[in-house]
Amino acid sequence: MSRTRIKICGLTREADVAAAVAAGADAIGFVMYAKSPRYVSPARAAELARLLPPFVTPVGLFVNASEAELAAGLQALPNMLLQFHGDESPRECEGAGRPYLRAARMGEGFDLLNFASQYSSAQAVLLDAHVEGYGGGGKVFDWSLIPKNVPSPVVLSGGLHAGNVLTGILQVRPIAVDVSSGVEEAKGLKSAALIRQFCDAVRQADARIQELST
Repeated sequence: MSRTRIKICGLTREADVAAAVAAGADAIGFVMYAKSPRYVSPARAAELARLLPPFVTPVGLFVNASEAELAAGLQALPNMLLQFHGDESPRECEGAGRPYLRAARMGEGFDLLNFASQYSSAQAVLLDAHVEGYGGGGKVFDWSLIPKNVPSPVVLSGGLHAGNVLTGILQVRPIAVDVSSGVEEAKGLKSAALIRQFCDAVRQADARIQELST
């Protein structure tokens, strides 16, 4: 059985990167969207990414970024996975020539099957709640809105924390989960204890799935 991968997003401090790595995170997200309280510049993201060991992936979150902004991010972190969280078209997402995740803002009437088919070149679609503005709002959406036959791998996001991620994994069976506000003391300031509790809950979910399959 493939285990559920874990992405901790919105990191701004060295101590938080170290805590995420120690807890077993597979990916670390850096928000390169200037309007976000978790924003880090490409140079700062590169400083933090130097702390990552092999096989922990840096992810750069962008919202309707210009070509110059994307280029600056990729120059600073050439090995990062891109995450598009705005209104980017499939052509714009593919234009950077890098593997990418495409965020889908889930809400009543949203056609995820059509959306995923449009972005078939994405590594996965990241499912987040539909909120005002961009970049994720830390809100849980109705997981029953997710069709069973999504043609792309799914990353579950939106208001996750140690208390609900087990249920989310059991219900949705995503390839990965993405958390930000659910492991924070304040916006952009992570809690090592909450990160550890979240990662432990993901592993508990995987163990439960393995039990159910035997």
